[in-house]
Amino acid sequence: MANIWVISDTHFNHANILNFTDFSGNKVRSFASVEEMNETMIERWNEVVKPGDKIYHLGDVFFGPKSWIDNNWSRLNGKKRLIVGNHDDIPYIVEKRMFDKVEMWRMFSEFNILLTHVPVHISTLYERRFKNEPMLPIKNVHGHIHSNKSPDGPYVCACVEHIDYRPIHIDELRIM
Repeated sequence: MANIWVISDTHFNHANILNFTDFSGNKVRSFASVEEMNETMIERWNEVVKPGDKIYHLGDVFFGPKSWIDNNWSRLNGKKRLIVGNHDDIPYIVEKRMFDKVEMWRMFSEFNILLTHVPVHISTLYERRFKNEPMLPIKNVHGHIHSNKSPDGPYVCACVEHIDYRPIHIDELRIM
């Protein structure tokens, strides 16, 4: 079976993200340039993701000139799947066939994990597996919040700022 990896909010080629701050006023990303940021993320992606692996990107893939993504997207290993983010250019992404699948969310029942771009409401994160069993929490692996803290509860943030700009394996997410 292929490995499954998750990453979110790469914002490839988004120069202005280097000026963003979190709720505490700290810089979200500390790269010297957008080129350094892009190359670091490509390198770290390919350190763990192999060509036959599946990788779920939880949205907000890139910004800026599309020529950069056209020239560099193929450098990233893996069979890519997108969970749509609020800044994704879906018509362009579909036209360029950047991803094997494009979805709004992905439920992995076998891992008890729901992949989304934004954290979903806590009321949607409980399910009953069998009729007479108690409700069990589903872990919501999400992006969108960058370096800010996830809500309390069964949430794990897969934004690059939380995972050292390197995709995280689904088995590791299961135990977090």
